[in-house]
Amino acid sequence: MDKHNSSEILNSDYSLSKNASSDSLDSDSKSSSLNSKHGQDSPHVLGDIQFLDSEKSKRLAQDVTYLCPFNGPIRGVLQITNYQLHFRPIEPSALHSTLSVPLGVISRIEKVGGATSKGENSYGIEIFCKDMRNLRFAHKQENHSRRGIFTYLQQLAFPLSHGLPLFAFSYSETFPEDGWHVYDPIAELRRMGVNNDMWRITRINDKYEVCDSYPAVWAVPTAATDDLLRSVAAFRSRGRIPVLSWIHPSSQATITRCSQPLVGVSGKRSREDERYVQLIMDANAQGNKLYIMDARPSANAIANKAKGGGYESEDAYQTAELVFLDIHNIHVMRESLRKLKELCFPQIDQTRWFSGIEASCWLKHIKCILAGAVRIVDKVENHKTSVLVHCSDGWDRTAQLTALAMLMLDPYYRTLRGFEVLIEKEWLSFGHKFQLRIGHGDERHSDADRSPVFVQWVDCVWQLQQQFPTAFEFTERLLITIVDHLYSCRFGTFLFNTERERVKEEVKTKTVSLWSYINSNQDLYLNPLYWGPSTFGAGSPPSPYSRPQIVLVPVASLRVIKLWKALYCRWNPTMRQQDPIYQRTRELVALRAQLEAAAAAAAGDHAARQQRLGLTPPRVASPHHV
Repeated sequence: MDKHNSSEILNSDYSLSKNASSDSLDSDSKSSSLNSKHGQDSPHVLGDIQFLDSEKSKRLAQDVTYLCPFNGPIRGVLQITNYQLHFRPIEPSALHSTLSVPLGVISRIEKVGGATSKGENSYGIEIFCKDMRNLRFAHKQENHSRRGIFTYLQQLAFPLSHGLPLFAFSYSETFPEDGWHVYDPIAELRRMGVNNDMWRITRINDKYEVCDSYPAVWAVPTAATDDLLRSVAAFRSRGRIPVLSWIHPSSQATITRCSQPLVGVSGKRSREDERYVQLIMDANAQGNKLYIMDARPSANAIANKAKGGGYESEDAYQTAELVFLDIHNIHVMRESLRKLKELCFPQIDQTRWFSGIEASCWLKHIKCILAGAVRIVDKVENHKTSVLVHCSDGWDRTAQLTALAMLMLDPYYRTLRGFEVLIEKEWLSFGHKFQLRIGHGDERHSDADRSPVFVQWVDCVWQLQQQFPTAFEFTERLLITIVDHLYSCRFGTFLFNTERERVKEEVKTKTVSLWSYINSNQDLYLNPLYWGPSTFGAGSPPSPYSRPQIVLVPVASLRVIKLWKALYCRWNPTMRQQDPIYQRTRELVALRAQLEAAAAAAAGDHAARQQRLGLTPPRVASPHHV
């Protein structure tokens, strides 16, 4: 079927009553027997589909059987909309197996069986998802329903491969807060004290001509001229020169990020690049050395010389010390997650659970990333030296390390709003290739550019939450919601590869930000154990119960690092938490607010009483007469 005819088919709608808008991916899919329990507070009605704004029904198939790996075959009705796949069981007793799966989650679709297939439930469709689960539906051959469902799924799950727009460009729900205003690069740099004597804000990349994968606004050493910046860009892979990510508020030690130098096998040098790196070191008055943290294994960095890349020679950069952090590339991480998925879904083999986790190497990779970030934090915080971080191109492992180190160093990023700023800054504006790594709307499931780099970083954040449960304003529910909508294509936040592409596609005016939803429902994500100052209600006085925020230094050891079952094993009912923990968390947040308000009122009454006592003149003792 050609793309023109495909588009015509998609214009025909099947009528269905339009219910209230779903408030998150959590509630979209909460009724599934395979789903985690993090959506139990949603007003979703089992067996009913909730339509979002601009969501339309496209195809309906009766008498389809969902082959549930846990509850066996379940007959029902399968419906395809332009946003999700919805399966509703016929039997009321099976409504707990209702499914609502955003089409953006789908990685590939395959037909199972042919015209000659004879076994029961041997003819149908199997759907492979990006979120660790597979779904299989059996169709009756005499109903001829498989062809239509398969065609619609192919077109709607992979719209970019068929000349169609992503759902985010149709979705138009409004929220009380506009999430596109969360991150302002100038405001964030000023929060860190830039401009100052040593660092300045530059708009040299305002038209994305110096580096098309960097943001428009940079912070660079004050002594670096625009001509020097352009010369350095010519010596760095993809033009990604060293620019400021974070500056220590007292020592002025910095974290900067870039890509590998174009050294090549001949050992090329750039006087301009060497001078620029020296300026970065000189910007820290307390440091006499610059640490260059190369995220790659040393063997990989040496191999990159054959491709024109490489690493900084300590002979050329005499005030720098090069450290390799031994974090493997995107292909190794993709294979590691594939092994983990086989272990977690559909069935868990209890006899090889621990050996299977070890064989996947997933936790080992998490440990390496955490350990690398800890080394950066140690140099910046304890040694007061600046650190330059890069990998090959500076948009995968580099983002993992800088964002994680900044999270450990700066308590602002551990607030809900600050965490959003961190993602916008280190991942989105600096050009992590979300489109290529996730494959939004793209049917090329075996593309070598696919990799769970961002999910791996979110896992590292979860590990920090486990070791420091009172240090974060938000719970793991926020992390799971972010991962879910990384795939869903409901919001524009994670679409495209670079800031330049998002500006060109007018993402901020044509789509809704994920932060609009989250910040309009922030009570869903607040941590009742949090002891720091909140970024919400900025006009209110700080809580007297807040504790001083410290630098987080996690234990990066396999003895401590755990598998995130709430994410990777959530579709398996045998691995889910039985208590409605998210509802209990919300109750605790509300209770804490009540208690703090009562304590504040009591403190106010006490202060007023003390003031009245201070204004009352003391009684004069009567003279004694003899």
